[in-house]
Amino acid sequence: MKFGIIRERKNPPDRRVVLSPEACQKVVTNQPKAEIIVEPSPIRVFSDDEYKAKGIEVASKMEECDVLLGVKEVPIESLIPNKKYFFFSHTIKEQPYNKKLLRAVLEKNIELYDHEVITNKKEQRLVAFGRYAGIVGAYNGLRTYGLKYGLYELPKAENLANQQELIAELNKITLPNIKIILTGRGRVGNGAREMLDAMNIKKVNVTQYLEDSFDEPVYCQIDASDYNKRKDGVRGNKVDFFTNPEEYKSNFYRFTQVSDFFIAGHFYGQGAPYLFTREDAKKEDFKIKVVADVSCDIDGPVATTIKPSTIADPIYGYDPITESETDYKNESAIAVMAVDNLPCEIPQDASEGFGQAFVKNVIPAFFNGDKDGVLERARMTKNGKLTPRYSYLTDFVAL
Repeated sequence: MKFGIIRERKNPPDRRVVLSPEACQKVVTNQPKAEIIVEPSPIRVFSDDEYKAKGIEVASKMEECDVLLGVKEVPIESLIPNKKYFFFSHTIKEQPYNKKLLRAVLEKNIELYDHEVITNKKEQRLVAFGRYAGIVGAYNGLRTYGLKYGLYELPKAENLANQQELIAELNKITLPNIKIILTGRGRVGNGAREMLDAMNIKKVNVTQYLEDSFDEPVYCQIDASDYNKRKDGVRGNKVDFFTNPEEYKSNFYRFTQVSDFFIAGHFYGQGAPYLFTREDAKKEDFKIKVVADVSCDIDGPVATTIKPSTIADPIYGYDPITESETDYKNESAIAVMAVDNLPCEIPQDASEGFGQAFVKNVIPAFFNGDKDGVLERARMTKNGKLTPRYSYLTDFVAL
C-alpha cells in the first residue's frame, strides 16, 4: 500500500499536513507493507528536508500512490482519477460551494474518504483538529479583549510556534476581574479550557458564576444541559437534547447578564435553539462585549457572528442596534473573533496531534481488512457513485 502526502493547493494556503515526518516514520516501521511518498511543498510546516531526514521519499509521484492524504479540499483540476483520497471535503452538510467538487470526485471515479466522518462504532470522531481550534480560539479571544479595551497587546497566534509559546504570552498579561463563559465540553471546549487553566484563571460552578462577585477573573464551562431547558418544563438531559433538540429552548440568556467575555466552543445541531438572538443582544442587561466564536456558525446560534473573520483580519465589531458591522473599539460594539480555520495558526501542533490519531485509528484499517469498519463508514464514494451511507447527497449532486 503506497500512501502519498499531497501538497495543499487551496487558497488561502494551509500549512498543516496529515502526517508529520515522525508519523510517516512510525507508519513504515509498524507496517512493513506500507510505503510513503511526500509531494514537495514550499508551504508545509515541515520542510521537504525534514521528511528526507527520516528516510521518507520526497517526489512528485502522486500518480504512483494508491491512497492520497490531504487536509483541505483538493482543487478539481488537481484531482487524479481512480485514486483513494482523504481530505475534508465540506460536502456532508450539502455545502453548496463544494457541489462541483463532489460531482468531479464521482466523474473521476475517486474513492473519497472524509476526515470528518472517520468514526468508531459509536459514531464518535477519531481524527479532528477541534482541540487546536479551541486552543487558538481562546488565545485570539483574550487577544481581542485586550485590543478592545486598550489593556494589553498580544502577538498574533500565527507568529508564534506552538501552544507553549501562546501560553507564555498569555502569562505576561493581567486580566481585570471579568467573568468568562465557555460553552462546550468536547474537543473545542476542552482545548479552550486548557488555555484558561494555563493562566490559572479560577474555575467556578454555574451557581457561583451567576450569583457571586469576585475580585479576580473567573470562568465557567457549561454544557448543553446548562444552557437549554425543555419547553414542557420536564427535566431534560444531554442525550434527550441531542435526540430531540426541537423540544428545547435556550436558557443561556442568564449567562449573558453577568458575562464579559464569551468563548463559543459548543457543537450546534440542526433544529437546536439559538443561544442568544439579535433581539437578546439589544437588551440593556446584555453584558457580553467580546465573543470568540470558535464554532463559527454564520447567522446561527451566536447572533453576533454575522460573517467569518480571517487570520489576516480576525476581529470585527457588531452593533446590536443596527445589527450590522462596525468598529469593534466603539463603546457600544461587541467585538467578534470568528476565524473559521483557527488550527492553521499553530500548524505544527495541529499536524502532530492529528497525525498521531490518524496513525493509531486509520492506518491499521488498511492492513487488518478494516475489521472495525473505520474505512467503510468514512467512504463517501465508490465506483463513481455515492455509497449507501451518503446516498442522501444524491439530489444535492444532481441538481
